[in-house]
Amino acid sequence: MTSSEIHIKEPRTYEQQLEILQERNLVIDDMDDAISFLKRVSYYRFSAYGLTLKQNDNKDLFLEGVSFFQMKMIYNFDQKLRDLLMNHLELVEIEFRSKIAYHHSHQFGALGYKYPDNFSSPVAHKRFLEELDKQINRSGKELFVLHHKSKYGGEFPFWVAIEVISFGELSKLFKNLTEEIKGEIVNDFNLSSFYAESWLHTLSYIRNVCAHYGRIYGKELAIKPKVFKSKRNKFKANRIFTAMFILAKLLHREDRLNFITTFQVLLEEYSDHIVLKELGLPDDWERLLLEH
Repeated sequence: MTSSEIHIKEPRTYEQQLEILQERNLVIDDMDDAISFLKRVSYYRFSAYGLTLKQNDNKDLFLEGVSFFQMKMIYNFDQKLRDLLMNHLELVEIEFRSKIAYHHSHQFGALGYKYPDNFSSPVAHKRFLEELDKQINRSGKELFVLHHKSKYGGEFPFWVAIEVISFGELSKLFKNLTEEIKGEIVNDFNLSSFYAESWLHTLSYIRNVCAHYGRIYGKELAIKPKVFKSKRNKFKANRIFTAMFILAKLLHREDRLNFITTFQVLLEEYSDHIVLKELGLPDDWERLLLEH
């Protein structure tokens, strides 16, 4: 099929976009407010928040009584949920950076990360070094990079180098550590490396979704974490609650309590507009998050 044969939709004015939503059974009580909102949030981004509000037998039409205001409230809830997740993902990411660098450096030295024999897979190690070089080059004007280039000939100890890689690369790096070092790291979390590998992979994916302001509400996880056998029937593995469950397990008690309390407040604030099953929340979600 040539480009001339592909039908691309024409751009619509804000008024036309709202007309489309009204034709699809969406109630819009305040047109001026709706236009003001669409000027800040694109129609394409916003329309995704109506996916869970469509009729079962006709996905083009909204359920009876669904309003623009309700969709906007779901959008606002999602925005605050992303912020909550990002704030606590940061804690986990930073702690794993610290522990990986600490344990690996103490066993193999400050520059031990450069040698494939100190990791499980030489192939994965080669990819890690290539990505690390890219990130160091991109950070070329950062003070710590300039400092180590001028004073140490461009050699970076592991605890410095590890700070420039993404959460996704950190997840891959953890997977490629020796079993001994993995064990030393996860011992602090009362967790096996089998679960830690999977959880970091999922959390790095969630972090990426949040960092790009992607939708969380009603979303099915593209990367599902492995869950304890005793919990597999407690909640759906492909919903955001599963990611919240594993995140809570990696948080220290004070941070976990803050995470749960803030989420409770968020649920109460938007209780009239959201559906808990779209988050995959079981009835005893609070107890599950509190467990350690």
